[in-house]
Amino acid sequence: MNWDLFIVAIMAGAANWAFRALPILARTDQIATGGWLERFLSATGPAAVATLFTASILPALSPDLLRLLPVITGTLAVLATYFARRSVVLATLAGALVHGVTVWLVA
Repeated sequence: MNWDLFIVAIMAGAANWAFRALPILARTDQIATGGWLERFLSATGPAAVATLFTASILPALSPDLLRLLPVITGTLAVLATYFARRSVVLATLAGALVHGVTVWLVA
């Protein structure tokens, strides 16, 4: 077992849990509008996505372009779909679909 990867996975999971639990534990109904806490909490969604992306991309990084191709195409599909439709759900589905099809075509 690779302990470095295990530690990164635990850290990413803990950060993701904190990003999801913090708004609930912070009693967001009592937060001042436009305050620093509101701005911080509004940034937790994108931060959670970035954390999960980083944790999932690190094991796939390789100098071999053929192994990296599904990651590249899936990421590009997510970005293109999100910027075209502004839908996280559609972007996620498009990225998973393109990644899967690319893995199938490359294999």
